[in-house]
Amino acid sequence: MTNHYYTEQPDVAHNIEKWSFELKGKQFQFMTDSGVFSRDTVDYGSRVLIDAFTWDELPKGTILDVGCGYGPIGLSLSYASEFPVEMIDVNQRAVGLATGNATQNGLQQIDVHQSNIYETLHQKEYAAIVSNPPIRAGKKVVHEILTGAHPLLKVGGTLTVVIQKKQGAPSAEKKMLETFGNVEIVTKDKGYYVLKSIKEV
Repeated sequence: MTNHYYTEQPDVAHNIEKWSFELKGKQFQFMTDSGVFSRDTVDYGSRVLIDAFTWDELPKGTILDVGCGYGPIGLSLSYASEFPVEMIDVNQRAVGLATGNATQNGLQQIDVHQSNIYETLHQKEYAAIVSNPPIRAGKKVVHEILTGAHPLLKVGGTLTVVIQKKQGAPSAEKKMLETFGNVEIVTKDKGYYVLKSIKEV
């Protein structure tokens, strides 16, 4: 069975749902489906990341949302920050939903496409990379997201991720420190850690 949300083509039957959720002061309309992550509501980890993310000191450029699902992180950050956002996911079903949700919510500066981690990107450098990584895909995948971010960021750019403590936040914190030479716990909320590293050189 390939019905996991982190597979390219989930083989579960479609079950489209539509609902609304407020993020960054906007009432977003979301369409979701079976075979994608957290289809019934915006998951708590994503909400914690969205609330904690800051863009005031970022260099000019694009924000990259890795493992975007149906789009809540990338769409809300684009709306609030007015940065262009590139959104990628290995899951084709998620990509289709995120594309539709961008249009439905009137967001123009959105580029959604399929990519296995950083395999297929449309920019050479990013102002920031954000991710609620697919923990169930395994530690190897999560750490590839963390280490692969560094060469893709502009100087002054940030990597910001949300991971539960019991699902690997301490090891992710260690990996980000190794990779970037710095890491900050931006916030802790109900076991979720938002970790941020800055590309300094």
